[in-house]
Amino acid sequence: MARRRYDNSARLDAASLTRHRIIEATTTLLGEGGYAGLSVAAVASAAGVSPQTIYNAIGGKGALLKACYDITLAGDKDAVPMSQRPEFLALGQASSAVEYLAGYAVWVRVLHERVAGIVGPILALDAARDAGAAEFLTAIERERRVGSTHAMTRLIDRFGPPDGLTVEKAVDTCWTLNSPELYVRLVVRCGWTPDAFQAWLARQLQASLLPHGA
Repeated sequence: MARRRYDNSARLDAASLTRHRIIEATTTLLGEGGYAGLSVAAVASAAGVSPQTIYNAIGGKGALLKACYDITLAGDKDAVPMSQRPEFLALGQASSAVEYLAGYAVWVRVLHERVAGIVGPILALDAARDAGAAEFLTAIERERRVGSTHAMTRLIDRFGPPDGLTVEKAVDTCWTLNSPELYVRLVVRCGWTPDAFQAWLARQLQASLLPHGA
C-alpha cells in the first residue's frame, strides 16, 4: 500500500502570514513609539498572537527589529539577496571604475534613505546596556561587511585590483565609508541633502580606492 505524502503547504502559508503580521505590527509600533516603546508583549497584542508565537516565529526584540530592517532595506518581502538585486547587478555594466563607484554611491544612498529611520535611533542608544540593540547592530554590521565584499569583488573582477590595495583593504575602505553612522551624522545631524551625501561618498570612494584615477 502506497504511503500518502503529507502536504504541509497550508501550514507553511499560515506560518508565513503570521510572520508577516508580526513584522507589520512591529513596524507600526516602531513608527508610533520608537524602539523604546517596542516590546515582545506589545507586538504580540498588536499582532493578535501570543508572545511565545513571536519567539518561535522570529525571536526577541533584536530579531524583531532586524526583521523590519530587512524588509525596509529591500523595499519588498521577496527573499532575494541584496547582491542579486537588479540595481546592484547593474553596477557591472559600468564602463570604468570611476563610473562603478559613482553608481555604488547611488546604491548606498538609496539603502540608507530607506533604513535611516530605523538605524538612526538605535545608533543613539547605549547598545552595551540593551541586548536587543546590540544584537541588531552586530547583525547589520556583519551583513554590511558581506555586502562590501560583494561590491569590491565585482569592482576588482571587472576592472582589476586597485594599485597598491589588497582586496581586504578595499573591503575595509568600502565597509567604513558606507557606514550608517556617516549617513546619519551628515544627513540627519548636519542637514546634508541625500544628493550631497551621495556625491561626497562617490568622491571618497574614488579617492581612496583609485588614487591614480581609472
